[in-house]
Amino acid sequence: MTNITTVLFDFDGVIADTEPQYDIYMDAIGERYNLGIKNFALQVKGTTSPDIMKKYFSHFSKEEQDNIMNELAEFELQMDFPLVKGAMNFINYLKENKYKVGLVTSSQDFKMKRALDMLNMSDTFDTEVTAVRITEGKPNPMCYLLAAKDLNVSPSECVVFEDSFHGIRAGKDAGMRVVGVSTTIPAEQLTDKADHVIPDFSDLQQVIEYIR
Repeated sequence: MTNITTVLFDFDGVIADTEPQYDIYMDAIGERYNLGIKNFALQVKGTTSPDIMKKYFSHFSKEEQDNIMNELAEFELQMDFPLVKGAMNFINYLKENKYKVGLVTSSQDFKMKRALDMLNMSDTFDTEVTAVRITEGKPNPMCYLLAAKDLNVSPSECVVFEDSFHGIRAGKDAGMRVVGVSTTIPAEQLTDKADHVIPDFSDLQQVIEYIR
């Protein structure tokens, strides 16, 4: 069995418990623009805003698309970033034990700079892959493969922590071990997609077992 050297984290729903805020906001967007898509927020979890625009709003005018993007940016500049239980303790454990640690998120740079500054995590990660660095968002594995390349490690050395269907698929298709975090999607819906599932990081010893 390959030795695990690297742990890669999604941000929303994994490090920060922000998905409830996104659920309310994105469902409201879907209703306001009459998309006719039930649980719109669930459909777009883990995907980049440009991909969302391309897939769901391409029939709108350029002006309307710009308005939606501006609204989303304004929302992300005001949102809170409560930590998922135990996340920082786990990250501190990884750093103390010389694991490489990466952040892989579909979010834009302006949001991540604000979030990491607020959480005092600006110097935490050995690499950061955000929406600006990828041309194909999750579920495409590009983002996770890029993180592995940044850190000069094989995908088989990596464990991914993800909360969305798109993110879990991206990690698995990258050839990595994936632990699902059931902060926003019920555990029973993740069990057949991820290698392991946890509710959060509060049981540190159990989480450590999944990276060995």
